[in-house]
Amino acid sequence: MENRDASLVSAIDRIGSAAKLATLVGVSPQALSQWRRVPPLRVLDVERVTGVPRHELRPDLYPAPCVPAPTEEAAA
Repeated sequence: MENRDASLVSAIDRIGSAAKLATLVGVSPQALSQWRRVPPLRVLDVERVTGVPRHELRPDLYPAPCVPAPTEEAAA
């Protein structure tokens, strides 16, 4: 798994193997073995089956959600 993006490695680890992830997202194991990071058209499928958020899989396409700052009332 050399040269793979850490989020792709995390997705594979959550499922158990690259071959199993390939089957779950509908690609051949050979196709997935060529991925260095999740292709844009497969991000939502990988997120669905692994639980790895899309903003971690492809932050260039899906920015991290903004967390609003706590208000004074919420802090009290």
